[in-house]
Amino acid sequence: MTAPRIEISDQPNPDAERILGNGLAAFNEAVTGANDRRLLTVLVKDPITEQILGGITGKTSLGMAFLDLFHLPDALRGSGLGSQLLHAFEDEGRRRGCQNAVLYTLSFQAPGFYEKHGWVRFGEIPCEPEGSSRVFLSKRL
Repeated sequence: MTAPRIEISDQPNPDAERILGNGLAAFNEAVTGANDRRLLTVLVKDPITEQILGGITGKTSLGMAFLDLFHLPDALRGSGLGSQLLHAFEDEGRRRGCQNAVLYTLSFQAPGFYEKHGWVRFGEIPCEPEGSSRVFLSKRL
């Protein structure tokens, strides 16, 4: 039998996401008896065009909410909208039975914003550019 080939890419691959997600879900279900992995998005849309302006993407699984991406354009920052989005993400996590939430941000992005909302640092790793770090935070929901 020929050895499997390893491929590296920087392109989206929905088939890979589906195959890897299904494989991981099956493994987790075999161990835990549960498969509750679900995507979680909280979006801000233009009321007229329905275009996505910003928001949060993440997922929930086995009692944990994972916040992956959070972005608002400059024009929408400072209005309290970011806090509303974060609260909506947390509330939906609670509704889905999550006890905790986790995320990482960059030191020059928003660690203070999350800490202001009760998130706690549990790790930090230096990264580029020089003097920056990845900041890992969690919150008990």
